[in-house]
Amino acid sequence: MKSLEHLSWRYTVKKFSNQKVDQENVEKIVEAINLSASSGGLQPYRVIVVENKEVQKRLRADSFNAQIEEASHLLVFASYKKMTKEYITEFMELNSKVRNMPMSELEDYKSALEFYHLNKTEEESAIWAAKQAYIGLGTALIAAAELQIDTTPMEGFDPEIANKVLGLKEKGLQSVLILALGYRDLENDWNIELKKVRLPINEFSTIIK
Repeated sequence: MKSLEHLSWRYTVKKFSNQKVDQENVEKIVEAINLSASSGGLQPYRVIVVENKEVQKRLRADSFNAQIEEASHLLVFASYKKMTKEYITEFMELNSKVRNMPMSELEDYKSALEFYHLNKTEEESAIWAAKQAYIGLGTALIAAAELQIDTTPMEGFDPEIANKVLGLKEKGLQSVLILALGYRDLENDWNIELKKVRLPINEFSTIIK
């Protein structure tokens, strides 16, 4: 199983080199995230790709994670604060178009989504959406490892700064996490030679027959 080899290879990079990631590979990772699972298929988050060094420097403000500034690219995962009726309607219209189905056949689906989401508080909705973004992060880590691209996932940044710098509030979004992309600095990354520490499988997992 190749994915196990790829995941054994990956680790959280502490220092990136100056090598840039090809745009084609960045696009492949974003496409993989877009194909990731999400509850109801709603994809209640967006991915902002940052490769502007000045923007990266601003995003690093008040953060101890130098990788934000050093990385070739940043993927900023930003989730919606609240699901709206308009969002669900647009989602159902996309379903109708892609699956060549009349909206009348999707009414039960639409009603179920509205019942579930429109009755949530903004806080409940925001928490749910943020969890969906983390599913996308998992997909991104696997896709990047397959491409032999190094990553550093992180919450260690100021979300309010990111929201302001990227103009997220105006879009009803809030930054949740950042995934730095690049290539490991073979000489200066202290984490590069350390063995991966994981629990034994029989301690990590339980089988119920």
